[in-house]
Parts: sequence; C-alpha cells; structure tokens
Amino acid sequence: MREPLIEIRNLSKSFPVGKKRLLKAVDDVSFAIYPGETLGLVGESGCGKTTCSRTLLRLYEPSAGSILFKNQDVVRLKGRKLLEFKKSAQMIFQDPYASLDPRMTIAEIVGEGMQVHFVMTERQRQARVTELLAKVGLTEDYANRFPHELSGGQRQRVGIARALAVDPEFIVCDEPISALDVSIQAQIVNLLLRLQKENGLTYLFISHDLSMVKHISDRVGIMYLGSLVELGPSADIFKSPLHPYTQALLAAIPTADPDLEHARQHARLEGEVPSPIDPPSGCKFRTRCTFADACCAAETPALHEVAPGYFIACHHWSAVKMVIDNKVR
Repeated sequence: MREPLIEIRNLSKSFPVGKKRLLKAVDDVSFAIYPGETLGLVGESGCGKTTCSRTLLRLYEPSAGSILFKNQDVVRLKGRKLLEFKKSAQMIFQDPYASLDPRMTIAEIVGEGMQVHFVMTERQRQARVTELLAKVGLTEDYANRFPHELSGGQRQRVGIARALAVDPEFIVCDEPISALDVSIQAQIVNLLLRLQKENGLTYLFISHDLSMVKHISDRVGIMYLGSLVELGPSADIFKSPLHPYTQALLAAIPTADPDLEHARQHARLEGEVPSPIDPPSGCKFRTRCTFADACCAAETPALHEVAPGYFIACHHWSAVKMVIDNKVR
C-alpha cells in the first residue's frame, strides 16, 4: 500500500471574532495526498479551502489536529527541521501581483529562496534563475524587470519559478488561474502538468473552475463551510456525485450544446450559506438540503468510506444514490 506524501488528520483552524466568539474556518478536516498525484479542492468562496492549505503549510498555526509530511508531524517541527519542511512544500498564490514584492527584480524574487536554503555563489544563483525562467516560458531578459512591467500570466509564471527554486516535492496551487485571462489559463495549467511530470511534483490544486479541476486532478475533495463533505476519484465524482451539495455544484457547469443545456435538470440550492460563526447544528448543509431530517439536525455526519477510496459525509448518501440510479434508468 502506498504511503501518503502529506496527510492531515482532524485539522481545524479558528479565528477569534470579538472577545468570546470563534469563526471556524476549517473544522475537523482529514485527507491524504500521495506522491505524484494532484488532489483538487473545490467549494464556494469562504468555505475554507485557502485557510486549509495555508494551515497545512504552517503559514497559519493550526488550532487542532496534525499535519504529517513523510510520517513526520509538521506541527511539532521547529528551527532547522521546520525550515527543511518549508523547502519541501511551497505555494503558488492566487494573486500573482500581490504575492510579488514590487521593489524587487524578477531575479531577486526567484533567487531569494536559494539564498535561504542553498550555499551558492552569485554566478550559480544567476544561472539557476535563468534556467528556471526558461523552464516556465520566460527569457533571460525578464530577470532584470520588475513585477509591474509584466502581464498577469507572466507574473504567475514568475510565481511558479519562485516555487520551483528550492526544489520542492509538494506545491499548493491556490487558485493559480482565477486572476488570469481565459486565454492564459490553459497555458498555465498545461505548464503545471508538464512541470509535475518532469519534476515528479505532488499538487494540492484549489480552484473555482470545476472543468479545470476535472482536467488536472486525480482525486477531488469538496468543502462546505469549513468541512470536507465528499472525497474520491475525479472521474467518479464528476460522473455520479453522492452528496447533494456536490450535485448542485456540478449542475452549475454549463454545457456547450444549447439544446442539451436547456433540457438539463439543475439541482438548485435553496437559501443562503449559513454563518461560519454560528453554523447549524449537526450537518452544516441541512438548511439547504432536500434530504434533511431530524437526524441531520441532531448528529454531525462523519466522513466515512462508502467504496474503496471514496468518502462522503452524509447520513442519507444511500438514498441520494438511489435517486440518481432511478434517474439514470
């Protein structure tokens, strides 16, 4: 059986709101990512995807739970060992302009991590920067430019080069294409796929673009209001999702055929997303779910395995599956 490269167990992250209240941005989330694979993480804005990824990298300190990297508890790491983990796990940020220091040249931005983690001469560092820029599709001329002199797509390529500069094994891609033009998005995703193949990288890919998540991910996790509600192989989730929330998300993906789009039966969500400061009791999705009953209000559903490698947090997943099977027939 394969050992995961990185695994989080019962991870939680809360932020104080006022003197006595807490906002649970991430609430008891568990999943594993295996070497060389891409795990997609999707959900509505504010569901906790980015907070989960930043806590995983210890950009935020976790409120509870454990983070295992090669079976080593990252939460307990300090000093040189923590620095070694941060070398192995990097992040590509959502906004390529805000994540780059406007006062630094591209060469300084890409080479900064090398100064921290490697013993190199200035000439070696310059040669490595040139190599990395070429790897992400930029010429040597860009090394002496500043971020404001680049387009959004070029800035994101610099962000990717910076992440690669310290030879990581694991990269969090936090909505790396959402701030880019549609014409550039496919180029960046194809670049990430090529780099993954060449460097043996492992990705956590966060995005609102479900079609892109389907294209790049081996497995997909669905988050709702800080909790993971469904996790499984990408092909299975996009073909026949079992959680009512996942069904509604996928139903929102438009089709290219106008007639087929008009004939589709959309699973529409009723009501508003509850406040993460004061979420509903039991299942957080129950206030918007057609299958909800007293059991859903009384007990929080645990994420459990219903098929090999397929996990769901729903009391009535079997009833949902029955409805799906009847529609297919």
